[in-house]
Amino acid sequence: QVQLVESGGGSVQAGGSLRLSCTASGYTYDRRYSMGWFRQAPGQGREGVAIISSDGRTSYADSVMGRFTISQDNAKRTLYLEMNSLKPEDSAMYYCAADSGQTGIFVLHPWAFAYWGQGTQVTVSS
Repeated sequence: QVQLVESGGGSVQAGGSLRLSCTASGYTYDRRYSMGWFRQAPGQGREGVAIISSDGRTSYADSVMGRFTISQDNAKRTLYLEMNSLKPEDSAMYYCAADSGQTGIFVLHPWAFAYWGQGTQVTVSS
């Protein structure tokens, strides 16, 4: 069972930066997992922010393109999200996610991901 633990959230003023981390455990050795970051603001659905495949392909939501960067350290089994030029509309609970490692599907949508962390709050003030 894959387990994901996020860290790095917090409060920042608009224009500031934050770096989120997600540490994974419980991987099945011969599978190739895609991982991603999603966010959910109060009263809204969960939306994709950025995803990365096991071979390094990336996909970003239009709203964060050029401001956020997703990366991973496979040796440390850690996923990162570098967030720059933050805006108040970026405020949300941010979730780390991993797919099953079996489908080969690579889409920025929650339905494609099987495992989820508990989330870390990001608050951006104007």
